[in-house]
Amino acid sequence: MSKPVDNAVSTVRAYIQTHRAAFLDDLAEWLRIPSVSAQPDHAADVARSADWLAAKLRETGFTTAEVWPTAGAPAVFAEWPSDDPEAPTVLVYGHHDVQPAAREDGWDSDPFEPVIRGNRLHARGAADDKGQVFFHTLGVRAHLAATGRTTPAVHLKLLIEGEEESGSPHFRDLVEAHADRLAADAVIVSDTGMWSEDTPTVCTGMRGLAECEIELHGPDQDIHSGSFGGAVPNPATAAARLVAALHDEHARVAVPGFYDGITALTDRERELFAELPFDEETWLRTARSTATHGEAGHTTLERIWARPTAEVNGIGGGYQGPGSKTIIPSSAMVKLSFRLVAGQDPDHIEKAVRAWAAEQLPAGIRYEITFGAATRPCLTPLDHPALQSVARAMGRAFEQPIRFTREGGSGPAADLQEVLGAPVLFLGISVPSDGWHAPNEKVELDLLMKGVETAAHLWGDLAENWREAH
Repeated sequence: MSKPVDNAVSTVRAYIQTHRAAFLDDLAEWLRIPSVSAQPDHAADVARSADWLAAKLRETGFTTAEVWPTAGAPAVFAEWPSDDPEAPTVLVYGHHDVQPAAREDGWDSDPFEPVIRGNRLHARGAADDKGQVFFHTLGVRAHLAATGRTTPAVHLKLLIEGEEESGSPHFRDLVEAHADRLAADAVIVSDTGMWSEDTPTVCTGMRGLAECEIELHGPDQDIHSGSFGGAVPNPATAAARLVAALHDEHARVAVPGFYDGITALTDRERELFAELPFDEETWLRTARSTATHGEAGHTTLERIWARPTAEVNGIGGGYQGPGSKTIIPSSAMVKLSFRLVAGQDPDHIEKAVRAWAAEQLPAGIRYEITFGAATRPCLTPLDHPALQSVARAMGRAFEQPIRFTREGGSGPAADLQEVLGAPVLFLGISVPSDGWHAPNEKVELDLLMKGVETAAHLWGDLAENWREAH
């Protein structure tokens, strides 16, 4: 039996094919702007990037497109209301700033002069994140062409940040200041990727992050280890003992209360993770490691996606030069980071770590613990109607079943979820070989067009099924 023809899919693809060249020309123009937020010399370029995007969004059809200043780099806000007053509101998040890049870093061509080789577009920002932001402009136009609408099926908003590659230092303040205008029923994050070209996936969540530095002080100065060793506490030894006490024999984090409130993996999620074509040997080569290690009772994918961790990022103290110097050092330090999963509260983790350190450190060791700004975890349940809409839209574009993953890293998406009270969904088409932050970053053009297709199908599906869910 022949497969039924999906007329909307055909219409969307025809529209995309007709407008593909102009779309890529516009994207290349944007990619030529070196919007490197981490380098002060490029502050004007980041501002120019925001202005360029706002103008292009107005040209696309957004009735509102504004550049929002922050204490750092500007963001772009855009809005295109639906003519259906009962339509859900969707906010798309991405960023227009990029990582530093220079030809001498190993690029085969100028990183800010886009070049197409074969079916790949190479440039800084091609995948992270300008390409994935920009596919929404063609996607919404294809959506209108396929449905005959003059406005989107949802109230569509965009928030495109200008400081993501610098740690989003002002993002939460921006969201809180404009929470009324950013209000949404769902948030779509297009700053993510898929498992592979052959295995399209939707990410369901990201881990959070808490990190700290612990400074340990013993004697007021370095002292002779022969005269005083074994009789006064050594801060370097205390640092080593502190690190050794961080995990138990099963590689579980030994900080009391660390696992409080965790949202456990469901059996279905574990099954879905197990279905992915994961090759541990290949993964180990990518990790430049020779063996896996982690919390007992969990697979490698479960460990990096759905379990919290504590890692030692740095440890030091005492003499570091050539030869020996027989001292008890006056100070030592430890840098720790904690990846958090749904259900964990960074404030609770900070209190737990402080209490744990106080118990571990001996008398005579003075210490200071400094925590940086935390990122909260976010997770959308598999059965959430908005997540299912993303999976169906992507399935129509790729013409195959869509699988589910999580992301082991952290990002500002959780701030949107917490401040706006809306579920966060991830829609990205980048693949691991795209080389985010690396020389010769690229995006696969066929996958970029699949992102356009997915966006074109998503708004109608989300409007229909969100209405039914409510």
